[in-house]
Amino acid sequence: MDERVSVAITGTPGTGKTTLCEALGESFSVLSLQELAEQYGCLDSVDAVDDSAPLDIHLLAEKWHNDGEGITFIDGHLSHLLEVDAIVLLRCNPIQLKQRLESRAYSQPKTAANVEWEMLSGTWSELLEFEIEAPILELDSTSLTIEEMKSQIIEWLNNDCPSSSLAESSSQAIGWM
Repeated sequence: MDERVSVAITGTPGTGKTTLCEALGESFSVLSLQELAEQYGCLDSVDAVDDSAPLDIHLLAEKWHNDGEGITFIDGHLSHLLEVDAIVLLRCNPIQLKQRLESRAYSQPKTAANVEWEMLSGTWSELLEFEIEAPILELDSTSLTIEEMKSQIIEWLNNDCPSSSLAESSSQAIGWM
């Protein structure tokens, strides 16, 4: 890989992105999408209905460019919409995802929306809609430990991120239905 590489760690909330990024942060630079949005003025105030702050990902994509050295991971469920060199997409069985989100005290509507997003492979839909052709590694966080995922990501990066075309990768994506 080149000297400067940015890798999105993306997936539905609750799939393990932040926990994985904490482990990756032991050896690599990790940026939080939320913190980048705050830094670049791309975050709105918290919405009382869904208890989240709308992020203008398109404005952030225009403003942010990876100036770091080495490998930088970007932790966030919209990080795949930034200008990145590779994408790691975490997936989780919707039954376990529901349990994870409920343990975080997510409201029932917010939990249901995120579980539905995962069931419908929402992130894959965005990758296809925006024709994002970066190499993609899909990992099932339902059955893999953080260390196993970290190891697979490092091996993938060391092998120059082998990946099929977007169309082929999406057709082989994990399906929960």
